[in-house]
Amino acid sequence: MIELTTENMAAAMGAEVISRGPGGVPGRAEIDSRKITGGELFFGLTGGQSDGGEHARAALEAGAWGVVVTPERAAGLAETGAFVFAAEDPLLALQMLARAWRRELGATVIGITGSVGKTSVKDITRALLPGSVHASAENFNTEIGLPMTILEAPAETETLVLEMAMRGRGQIAELAMIAEPDIGVITNVGPVHVELLGSIEAVAAAKAELIGGLREGGAMVVPWEAGHLEPLLDGVPGLIRFGGAGDVRVVEQEVVAGATRARIETLQGSQAFEFPFAEPHNLINAQAAIAAGVAAGFTPAELAARTDGIAFSRFRNEHIDLGDRGLIVNDCYNANPVSMRAALEYLAQIDRDRKLAVLGLMAELGPGEVGFHEEIGRVARDLGIEVISVGDLARAYDPDLKAGSPEEAARLLGERLGPDVAVLIKGSRAAGLERVTELVTAAASESDLSGSAGRGSAA
Repeated sequence: MIELTTENMAAAMGAEVISRGPGGVPGRAEIDSRKITGGELFFGLTGGQSDGGEHARAALEAGAWGVVVTPERAAGLAETGAFVFAAEDPLLALQMLARAWRRELGATVIGITGSVGKTSVKDITRALLPGSVHASAENFNTEIGLPMTILEAPAETETLVLEMAMRGRGQIAELAMIAEPDIGVITNVGPVHVELLGSIEAVAAAKAELIGGLREGGAMVVPWEAGHLEPLLDGVPGLIRFGGAGDVRVVEQEVVAGATRARIETLQGSQAFEFPFAEPHNLINAQAAIAAGVAAGFTPAELAARTDGIAFSRFRNEHIDLGDRGLIVNDCYNANPVSMRAALEYLAQIDRDRKLAVLGLMAELGPGEVGFHEEIGRVARDLGIEVISVGDLARAYDPDLKAGSPEEAARLLGERLGPDVAVLIKGSRAAGLERVTELVTAAASESDLSGSAGRGSAA
């Protein structure tokens, strides 16, 4: 519930109250009138060739508590008997209301960005922190999704864990202006979005906008080896480094039965952790999350007690056991050279005799995109992994097999599955490789059902 008075909401949004409803407060913010179930504050966002204000009346008829629309739209809704706010820029109104609610909550805010791993770090951080924690959903990390996440936070929220996406200069600064983070985390900087920003150095500068957006006295969590980010860290107070020889680092580790046992040194001493994953890159992500937790005032023991709650968002390193058809590692949410290499190295460590990788393109890599794909192809070959490419650009992997579509890739993969096979499915979202996983797992299920039916009738 957004527990602010109507006047405070209007002041925060820079909006005029055109009409008043029966009272109460809105449950959450919504921008899609089709998702109204009752009690929401609908924002009629404008942009491009669309005007969400066109759907404001439908939102009210579906039970919205009120609407925020442009003055022109608001004038026609005054007789509806609901709360109607007129704002010149409904998106800015959404963002400013979120900032007001963030301040009203008084919660500790952790903002997480980076070229690779920010969603996994968010997932781990959310799980490890004690108390009432509210975190970004899968895609709620943009100038629209982040404020909606904040406005969904219950009044009792003690910690907000917010993922921050970046696709251009100024976007992280915009998100930080809304969220006012107490703790910032930059997981790493790699060749992601180079097509949009021109160079890795420019990507680093865009990520580093989070530093300037921290509240006074805030802490900044960065990798021990910060790479292109390093020149931007001079003079930054409150730095906490993770990994390598950093402030939060692994001093002992072993992988047993798909779990990682590690002793981790922190600013508050060392602590034993047991994580429900085996991937080396997720152990790095965990160190970033622990650094954020310690910066937020929690002890390593408090964090270690909650590792069994770690669960990752969809399409991120999902393990799907197909029985005698093999093991699928579904990591098709996104891809870039850093995450692709890490995923292939993890696949190579899995205890199966044959390793296959269904790989789609890595998007937004700029003029050097072909070279990046060729390099990943060499990594796969050096690791002894058979590659099925999907799409034109993915042919630069120099794959063993080429598929023109996810459906064709699923057919090729299905012909090669077996009990001794482990398969990685990975590519940028534009490749649509979740379809490969859907088709292969559905086929395996049908095979199991038909096999069960056959065995039953024979008995």
